[in-house]
Amino acid sequence: MNFQEKIRNIAVVAHVDHGKTTLIDKMLKESISKRDFEALSERAMDSDELEKERGITILSKCTGIKYKDYRINIVDTPGHGDFGSEVERVLAMVDGVLLLVDAFDGPMPQTRFILKKCFEYNLHVLLVINKIDRPGARPEEVLEMVYDLFLELGGENVNLDFPVIYASAKEGYAIKDLSIQGEDRFKDKLNPLFDAIIDYIPHPPILNKPGLEFLVTSIGHDDFLGATAIGIVKSGSLKVNDQVYLYNAKDELVKTKPNKIFLFDGLKRLETNEIKEGDIALVAGLTGVNAGDYIVNDKPISPLQRIKIDEPVILVNFIVNKSPFSGKEGKLVTTRQLRERLFKEVSNNVGLKVVETGDETVFDVYGRGLLHLSILIEKMRREGFEFAVSKPRGVIKEVDGKKMEPYELLYITVKDEFTGSILDRLSSMKGALLDMTKDDKGNTYLEFNIPSRSIMGFHNEFLTMTKGTGTMNHNFYKFDEYAYDISPRKNGVMISMENGEANSYGLFNLQDRGSMFVAPQDEVYEGMIIGIHSKPGDITVNPCKKKQLTNMRSKASDEMITLTPPIKLTIEYALEFIEDDELAEFTPKSIRLRKKLLSESDRKKESRGLKV
Repeated sequence: MNFQEKIRNIAVVAHVDHGKTTLIDKMLKESISKRDFEALSERAMDSDELEKERGITILSKCTGIKYKDYRINIVDTPGHGDFGSEVERVLAMVDGVLLLVDAFDGPMPQTRFILKKCFEYNLHVLLVINKIDRPGARPEEVLEMVYDLFLELGGENVNLDFPVIYASAKEGYAIKDLSIQGEDRFKDKLNPLFDAIIDYIPHPPILNKPGLEFLVTSIGHDDFLGATAIGIVKSGSLKVNDQVYLYNAKDELVKTKPNKIFLFDGLKRLETNEIKEGDIALVAGLTGVNAGDYIVNDKPISPLQRIKIDEPVILVNFIVNKSPFSGKEGKLVTTRQLRERLFKEVSNNVGLKVVETGDETVFDVYGRGLLHLSILIEKMRREGFEFAVSKPRGVIKEVDGKKMEPYELLYITVKDEFTGSILDRLSSMKGALLDMTKDDKGNTYLEFNIPSRSIMGFHNEFLTMTKGTGTMNHNFYKFDEYAYDISPRKNGVMISMENGEANSYGLFNLQDRGSMFVAPQDEVYEGMIIGIHSKPGDITVNPCKKKQLTNMRSKASDEMITLTPPIKLTIEYALEFIEDDELAEFTPKSIRLRKKLLSESDRKKESRGLKV
């Protein structure tokens, strides 16, 4: 028996919150020692600080388990559509996927995206219907929905004879038949799932090619090892200190030498001297490597298959911070530092694209969605950067003389009482209703095809319209004809007219005009947006105005000032809120909104078409 026949390389893929990371936790706990089991934390694969805070998977990560005499390499992937590029690049190094679908929600936008990619890569799919113990679970109905999705995406020749496992990742059991009930479900734990992986997911192909081909799917940095690269050996073998070449996207060969190699075992790394065909491993010492590069012995005779990533659909400008508060809270504020950081991100974040503009202080940054960009912004804030970001906009391109823009599939769940208002609102935003179903619990399920631009800024409005009870999920669908010019924000903003410190008296006199973004003792500057105007149109106000002192006595009621708490700005809220003439300013400590032109006289000149 060949070495590769005892290896299974799989990716666990699912829509967000369908139990993917929880399932991997349980798989790890069944395969490791009791000592390691006690040290294993909940959601152990979500090791990044931002992942733990937000409760989502952002980066693809590898682990490995031993079952019987097999080694199963597992890749955990993000479930949010904005991080689809993380999923795309790992599919190139696996032979099959565990497709998790919630037994209540059924297939969602990311499920569709992943399944389409699986068909493109000809991967074997093992369906896991998870959360069968959830109240309201409908596994038989969900299975029929998955069959329909297979037929829709794969056509008439698609193979529907895929294995189905029913599971509860939270409780740690898997079964093949829903007729198994009660305590009998716990008898075999997750063994039915492991057996299905061994029996159905094929081993890595045995090519027996003499030349080395190691595909790098992600890069990182280790405090002790330096630059690291994770990937799979497509053919040949790689040893420590082998003289090899880095074969990049420009078809250039650069000499390099690995100084350490590790295989994955649970959450640990096992150092090894050699990796062979089919191994997924971490290699240290490969300087200058980027995701998508190959490590080879010599220049390949035939072209190597590169990682295919869908193009970005959203664009923002990253701008050097030029506000009056520039440099007060951050250490990294220069054009050179911002440029280096953005291009460094591109080397590993394959879904991101950075383009320099005619202005050296402005960079066009393309991404897969607001969350994708907001994670980058938050990482840079924590590193000490200060910068400003423009209003997000959809990527516009021209095809056959027609103006095209990105469209998304929008899935909405609302109570029946809110259905009418949601339908009206989305129709006014050029959304096309594709499907509408109801259940016997008063819920309505809506599916729309809608321009990406329409969804930007809609989430907060949607929560208000549904009184916080509705849920919405969306994912990129396709490029289609440009729909219309979106009307600007309904409400205007309140703009500070001077530099200084906001105080209670000044804010108290303004709060009847709208909602505030600032609190007493917050520093403000001219041109900074301090609140939302309750009416259309912007107004210039003075939040620093102080009460004039006199010799006259005042009533106690005059001294009692009650202020409404300000709206707390988040990265996503700021990006959704601003208009074309505004910027969001990000520093390690603060998030501020401002006008591009800080001076009121400059803004008036621009409105009249005069040169500023």
